[in-house]
Amino acid sequence: MNKLASKKTPARIAPGFFNQLQNYLQLMRLDKPIGVWLLLWPTLWALWLAGEGHPDPGIFIVFMLGVVIMRSAGCVLNDFADRNIDPYVERTRMRPIASGAVAPMEALTLFAALALIAIGLAAMLNRPAQLLAVIGAGLTVAYPFIKRFVSIPQFILGAAFGWAVPMAFAAQTGETAQLAWLVFGTALIWAVIYDTFYAMVDRDDDLKVGIKSTAILFGDADLFVVGGLQLLMLTALVFIGNMAELGSWYYGSIFIAAILMAWHQWLARDRQAAACFRVFRHNQYIGMIIFIGIVLHYTFSPVVP
Repeated sequence: MNKLASKKTPARIAPGFFNQLQNYLQLMRLDKPIGVWLLLWPTLWALWLAGEGHPDPGIFIVFMLGVVIMRSAGCVLNDFADRNIDPYVERTRMRPIASGAVAPMEALTLFAALALIAIGLAAMLNRPAQLLAVIGAGLTVAYPFIKRFVSIPQFILGAAFGWAVPMAFAAQTGETAQLAWLVFGTALIWAVIYDTFYAMVDRDDDLKVGIKSTAILFGDADLFVVGGLQLLMLTALVFIGNMAELGSWYYGSIFIAAILMAWHQWLARDRQAAACFRVFRHNQYIGMIIFIGIVLHYTFSPVVP
């Protein structure tokens, strides 16, 4: 009887373990990689521009791992901060902490573990990049809490998502030149654009629970303001091309990005939640197209001796 019970015990434990592991993965949003892509593309822009088409392989690996780890850590901390709000928002009420599948202390432990991994990755970079990493960590921690106090939390999110840009330049070149900050500013503007569309999905719920966002701040002028930001982003991308001496492949990618932005405006014209969420998710292709333009420039443009 005891032998039979001992054989059955692992079978009873294993499903619970794997179910909780799945909850942790959901808490880190690894089942929804859209955030990874939105963080990844500006990082890749920076690595390729800083390395003039040939980023250091070791630095490349560190930043790719860092993108996943920092995005996961940010999601965990965000859900911890919103644990008393998410249950009252339709889109977030089934998140692991909100639903009770993961305890708040479990989430903090997971965040600490991810933070330690991030520190280990930053330790592999040079001193200038490490100093910038400290600021990036501060932005990551600040964002989940600041949306309760300021009306433009999307700008803080944009700074956090774009901070890998100056870090990449510092890691690759040892300094953050003017081009690095121009790319950072472009990434910040882009984040405000796509996260405003994201906030438009939750606008009614956010008003009820007291969360601030640019979607609420812009009000009925939301699409007009976002359109202005889209034009500003396209202009900044042109300045990047001029400063980095990029060619027709790159400018072609800007043209395609402009078409996509116009399509996004059309999709969101009625401000329906499903359409706004689709636009948010589709923004990843803008980042991808710009990156393809950069890669094609360094791959096919003639080298001037």
